[in-house]
Amino acid sequence: MSDSSPKKKKVVRSTSAPKTQRSTSSGDSERVWTPSPEAKKQATTFRIIALVLWALAIAGEVVAIFWILPMFRTTDNALWWLIGALVLIAILAIAGSLLWKRANVLDPASKKDAFRFWVQNQLGLIIAILAFLPLIILIFMNKDMDGKQKGIAGGIAIALMVAVGLLSAEFDPVSTEDMDERVAEVVALTGTNEVVWTTHGKVYHLCDAVSDVNRESSDMTIFSGTVEDAVAAGKSRLTLKVDQNLEQCGITPPAGGDTPVDEDPVEEE
Repeated sequence: MSDSSPKKKKVVRSTSAPKTQRSTSSGDSERVWTPSPEAKKQATTFRIIALVLWALAIAGEVVAIFWILPMFRTTDNALWWLIGALVLIAILAIAGSLLWKRANVLDPASKKDAFRFWVQNQLGLIIAILAFLPLIILIFMNKDMDGKQKGIAGGIAIALMVAVGLLSAEFDPVSTEDMDERVAEVVALTGTNEVVWTTHGKVYHLCDAVSDVNRESSDMTIFSGTVEDAVAAGKSRLTLKVDQNLEQCGITPPAGGDTPVDEDPVEEE
């Protein structure tokens, strides 16, 4: 007779960071969030790659300005070369921005330094403008292009700049203060900086008894660690199903607190 009982997932302890990086006392007003060593390393790697990609995008702009635009004097294929360069610049800029934004989640800036916080989170948008605006201006000023060519190339360049800018801009940037609040939230609920998550889930949970993390998956693994570990693994916040987590973990809910309920069960794995 076959065993039809569901397979139990294994729980694996994350080793990317020490379990106690700071005091986890809920009354510690001097707590300062810092990324785990793994998260810091990943963020540094992502930022280096992003800077290289952005440098290539700017280099593409320089090539377009000093090599492709002058081609309009001598060849009919210059427009296609210019469109190709614009698309390549956009791809490089977007790829760099996505990596940079990911790095800012792993290793965010502090809101205490407002200028640095803004620049770090909006650098992708700045690069998008630098990579396209000078080229757009020179396209419309180019005396070797006719009106139709300027309209096509300029319109594509403007559309790409807007698209890259929107994808690069950070509309809800994460700060060290935000991450510190997330650690404090978990500590207030459970008394310790300890959470669990799964490979493909987008959030972290309060214990390995939660039904969402025990759904069948390809690796059949639940990971445990600190909030810092969870962030390093790509889980940026606590599940919104806090009431369900508290009940399934056997934790008494904090008095006087209303906990949100998430309406997206797919996100809560």
